[in-house]
Amino acid sequence: MIVYVYGKCSTCKDALQFLKNCGIVFKEQEITKNPPSIEELHLMLGYQNNILKKLFNTSGLLYKEMQLKEKIQNLTVEQALLLFHQHGMLVKRPFLLGNDFGFLGFKETEWLKKIK
Repeated sequence: MIVYVYGKCSTCKDALQFLKNCGIVFKEQEITKNPPSIEELHLMLGYQNNILKKLFNTSGLLYKEMQLKEKIQNLTVEQALLLFHQHGMLVKRPFLLGNDFGFLGFKETEWLKKIK
């Protein structure tokens, strides 16, 4: 299991604490230094029913600065995944990939169903 987080994000900290409290073994990655790979992004997209918008951190400053709200409908999947890979702050987080599932954001009840 791999979890991409932003160190200053309180939701990410909550998610990491949850995983630790559950005794889950995971690899933690700082999303700004090591964004998800294109392959991992493709996997997550599939887990999100191929709804590209779900992968975007729409409340983030970079999303707003890049005016992606207006541009998102014109991006191809490959262009969007490349943007995510180049700019980890565009990715909704925490970004957790398990063996056969993926979560964006931290919703404890959803995580409990899959992780425990």
